[in-house]
Amino acid sequence: MRYLLLSSSLFILFSCSSAYKGLQKTIGDINAIQKFKPAITVALYKTEVNVIGNYLSGLLLIKKMPDSSTRMLFSNEMGFKFFDFEFSKDGNFKVYYILKKMDRKAVVKTLRKDFELVLMQHMDTTNAYACKDTAGLRYYVFPQKKGYNYYITDSTGNELVKMERASKRKSVMTAITKNYTNGLPDTIGITHHNFDFTIGLKKIER
Repeated sequence: MRYLLLSSSLFILFSCSSAYKGLQKTIGDINAIQKFKPAITVALYKTEVNVIGNYLSGLLLIKKMPDSSTRMLFSNEMGFKFFDFEFSKDGNFKVYYILKKMDRKAVVKTLRKDFELVLMQHMDTTNAYACKDTAGLRYYVFPQKKGYNYYITDSTGNELVKMERASKRKSVMTAITKNYTNGLPDTIGITHHNFDFTIGLKKIER
């Protein structure tokens, strides 16, 4: 009986431990991460979305508007719209259109947070700080109202390894960007860990 109680206690202890507990704060310019911010003017990506068994594919157009807002339109190749979003310069977010079966508060909120992370929108450096882990990876940490945004680079800070949205204990979403050309990544991948939701983007040269 004592063995069972001890085993249960250890299970609870390890299951509740934080994936980020080994991070140590370090000296570093938090603004150094800005060099990985996608330089959006106009970009077009072949896009695949898988959300809880529902598959969508088409083209995602990302465009910087004259008022410095960023417009994001996802449609199929015939022009049928799935969603049309705007990320304003001052941090506001507007839904111009979203497909009825996607029009759920949780889905819209998740998409907003995902793309704000990847496009490095509205990064408040007031409480941000830098850390490193035992492997030498550098973590640029941006506290949010709930949880944290992490931008993770190699030990030199010259390669963006991945991005994460996380609770206090674990990552809830991981994003990667690869093969930058003229300030834009060729490939973007987004994977959620709490439910079946992935987004894959491949840049189309125009």
